[in-house]
Amino acid sequence: MAVYTEVSDEALRAFLADYPLGELLAFRGIAEGVENSNYALKTAAGDFILTLYEKRVDPAELPYFLGLMEHLAAHGLACPTPVHGRDGAALRSLAGRPAAIVTFLPGVWPRRVRPEHCAPLGRALATMHRAGEGFSIERPNALGPAGWAPLLDGCRARGDEVQAGLVAELDAALEGILAAWPAPGALPRGQIHADLFPDNVFFLPDAAGKPGVSGLIDFYFACTDLYAYDVAVCLNAWCFEPDYAFNVTKARALLNAYEQVRPMTAAERAALPVLCRGAALRFLLTRLYDWTHTPDGALVTRKDPLEYLRKLRFFSQGEGFAL
Repeated sequence: MAVYTEVSDEALRAFLADYPLGELLAFRGIAEGVENSNYALKTAAGDFILTLYEKRVDPAELPYFLGLMEHLAAHGLACPTPVHGRDGAALRSLAGRPAAIVTFLPGVWPRRVRPEHCAPLGRALATMHRAGEGFSIERPNALGPAGWAPLLDGCRARGDEVQAGLVAELDAALEGILAAWPAPGALPRGQIHADLFPDNVFFLPDAAGKPGVSGLIDFYFACTDLYAYDVAVCLNAWCFEPDYAFNVTKARALLNAYEQVRPMTAAERAALPVLCRGAALRFLLTRLYDWTHTPDGALVTRKDPLEYLRKLRFFSQGEGFAL
């Protein structure tokens, strides 16, 4: 379910009258995504994506997201670019929601990650980090370390319904992660994606038939934080097999390709184990919160928090993590 706000034909045509995109040819809702209402648009000028930002998105933060995408695209990253209306504005209102149109990116996200996906991913992530340099707006990471204890507190009442003893295990994990977390200023920071899961990376085959990244999408968790934390999110999201075994080949391919574009410091490398634990905890907690707070029958697909408990346990053991 990814269309929460319906848009009438009349409202859409009035909305598009403010853009130099020509005649509307096709319009349909997009099923993927969970945060906002997304529509595919086809006009005389080409293909686009229309997004209506729902209640979980703070309208005050939209200039950061749209401005970041525009900055990244201008500095060489393949990502959606906001379309400006005739008045120069990229953000306006539709059906009572803030709304924007962005360019369409071709490609397919990998339903099953293979090792050959990981090097292109690493290069694309490092390219994004490089491209974000010079973007002047900062956005704190609301789902960073300072937000984990409140999330866990919100899950205490029902957390052990998911698995007996889960809350106590997460209390201990959180304490250890925060104690080992890099001090402010210890590691390089800048604009990060913070949610670069496989469904946010599009691929197309290159001339040799190998997968190449055609674009990164969904920047609505982007923020200003540690570059290496963004790498840790990807190690969690891309480098485990369906049986939750950690694939070192995938991880090395990701890291080696990343460092071809942006070499990591020795301190960043040393911090990766705790950053990976933190990234696993972050996604575990948000999934657990949604799992324990989503009403039965709601048209939302809940994601299993225990997937990330297994990943957290792996990174906490520290075995087999010599990269």
